[in-house]
Amino acid sequence: MKTISVIGGCGHVGLPLSAVLSNSGFKVFAYDINLKSVNLVNQKKAPFWEPGLDELISINSGKNLIATDNPHVIAESEIVILIVGTPLDVHLNPDPNAVITAVKDVAPFLRDGQLLILRSTVFPGVTAKVERLIDSLGLKIEIAFCPERIAEGFAIQELHELPQLIGARSDQTASIASVIFQKLGVKTVRITPEEAEFAKLFTNTWRYVKFAAANQFWMMANDSGVSYENIRDAIRFEYPRANDLPGAGFAAGPCLFKDTMQLSTFSGNNFPLGQAAMMINEGQPNYIVEKLREKFDLPNLNVGILGMAFKGESDDNRSSLSYKLKRLLKFYCNEVLTTDPYVKTDSNLLPLEKVVSACDILIIGSPHNEYRELKTEKMVIDIWNLRKSGSSV
Repeated sequence: MKTISVIGGCGHVGLPLSAVLSNSGFKVFAYDINLKSVNLVNQKKAPFWEPGLDELISINSGKNLIATDNPHVIAESEIVILIVGTPLDVHLNPDPNAVITAVKDVAPFLRDGQLLILRSTVFPGVTAKVERLIDSLGLKIEIAFCPERIAEGFAIQELHELPQLIGARSDQTASIASVIFQKLGVKTVRITPEEAEFAKLFTNTWRYVKFAAANQFWMMANDSGVSYENIRDAIRFEYPRANDLPGAGFAAGPCLFKDTMQLSTFSGNNFPLGQAAMMINEGQPNYIVEKLREKFDLPNLNVGILGMAFKGESDDNRSSLSYKLKRLLKFYCNEVLTTDPYVKTDSNLLPLEKVVSACDILIIGSPHNEYRELKTEKMVIDIWNLRKSGSSV
C-alpha cells in the first residue's frame, strides 16, 4: 500500500481527493494547518458540504485516512500532493510565489525518492521554478503537475470519471503519477508541465468567457424588453452548434475569475477578451441594481437576497457575487436581508421565511433548488430563470 500525503488535504479540493484515494487502497495523510477541519475529519465529519464525502470519511477516517496538522507525516510518504490556494492581491494580480512558498515550508520534510505532485492552479512557469528549487536543495525528487478538474458538488463522482492531465518531463515521472489516478478508474493524458499549466487556465477561462457572453446577451435582451431564455431555447432547438450557450447568472467562485486574471497577468495585461469577460461578469450586480433603481423607490423598500453561495447546492460563499450585490443594495435600499440553506459561515443570514416576509423585492443570488417552488406574491428577480418564469429585471 503506497502512502500519500496531501498538503491542504482538508480543503475543498484536497479533502475529496484524500477521501477518494484512501477509499482506493492508498494510505493517506490529509495534512492541513486548519486544525478545526482536521479535528472534524478525524471525528468522521466533513468540514463542508460535498455529496458523498461524509460517507467516504466515515468509512476511511482513522484507517486509511488520517487528518493531521503535523508536517512530519510528509517524510513518511512516498507521494506528496500539494494543494494550496493561489489568491489574487488587491490589484487583481496573482501571487506566482504561493506554491513556491508552500514547497519551501515543507522542504525540511521532503526526501529523496518521493514523487511531488503539484495540483494547485499555478501561474505558467511555476512547475519549472519548483523543479529548480528542489534541485537547489539537493533533493532527488520526481515532480509532476496534475491539475484538479473537478466541480464542487460533483467532486467524488468526477474524480472517478474525468481524465487526468499528467504534466511530466520524464516517462518515469509520468508513469508513477499515472498509476495513482488510474487506480481511481480514469484515463490519463500525458503532456508537458507547461502545457498542463496552460490547459488548466485555458479551461477555466474558456468557461468564464462563455458565461460572460451569455450574461452580455442577457443584458442586451433585457434592455430591449425581450426574453433571453426564449431566444436561447429557440436557437438551441435541434441546433447542436449552439448547445453550449449557457443561461445567464452570476459567474463567480474561487476559480474562474482568478484563473482568467492569471492569464491576463501572464500576458502582460494584453488579454482584452479576458478583461472584457471580467468587466461583464463582475458588473452584473451593478447592472441589476441600476435597473431596480430605474423602476423602484429603493430607499423605501426592503430587498432580500436568496442564496449567498457562489453556486447552487453549495455551502461555499468564497468570491460570491451575492455579497457584491448586497453591498451595492445596502447603499440604496432601506434594508437588505439575506438567506441561504447551505452557507454556515455568515452570521447575518436569516431563515428564508423571515426574509420573504420582511422584503418587498426578492433576488435569487444562488440557484438553489429549493427556490424553484417558492410560494410568494412578492416580486422575484430571477436572472437564472430557475423558476421558469422569465429572467428579466
